[in-house]
Amino acid sequence: MQTVQYKEHEVTVSKVICIGRNYVEHIEELGNEIPSSMVVFNKPNSAISDTLYYFSEHCRFEGEICFLMRNSQIAGIGFGLDLTHADIQNHLKSKGLPWERAKAFDHSAVLSEFVPYNGDVTTLEMKLFINDSLIQFATYDLMMYKPAVMLSEINSFMSFEDNDIIMSGTPKGVGTYHVGDRFVGQIFSDDTLILEKSWIVQDLKDL
Repeated sequence: MQTVQYKEHEVTVSKVICIGRNYVEHIEELGNEIPSSMVVFNKPNSAISDTLYYFSEHCRFEGEICFLMRNSQIAGIGFGLDLTHADIQNHLKSKGLPWERAKAFDHSAVLSEFVPYNGDVTTLEMKLFINDSLIQFATYDLMMYKPAVMLSEINSFMSFEDNDIIMSGTPKGVGTYHVGDRFVGQIFSDDTLILEKSWIVQDLKDL
């Protein structure tokens, strides 16, 4: 089973719960409709990775603020990359089919370590730099569905297990990437940097 680091310990994650279409400008950049209710999909434990791999010219990165759950509450904060086979997803969406082939593949949930958090979630910000250029920026205010709503909606039909992770959605700026690109993800709370994680994109053939 894949693990993530929390409080300097490796913890096993039952599932990664992803919130889709949670930022208006991201919805618009992909030409999607604003949903009438929160979009939720899961990634399995086998999707979790601490290495960022290059899959194809159609594979897209999506930087996200992530929450680690304990006792059905947010206990930790991390940075994550939701990788998407955009070509496969577009085909599945056109047929009205589920997204697992495009979203739930191995190594598609690239996650940092998680730091304990009991601060004010309304002050959270995320930045993603690629090759030293700011590519994505997210804040609490830009989210359509705030963390409290995420927890309530998810818990209305699915139970949280300790160490489950919520990927809270991605802002505008998603795109493809290349072997050797340098990604740096940052999480801020009340304008203070609380977490930074970097990756150099590896070739999947080297796995």
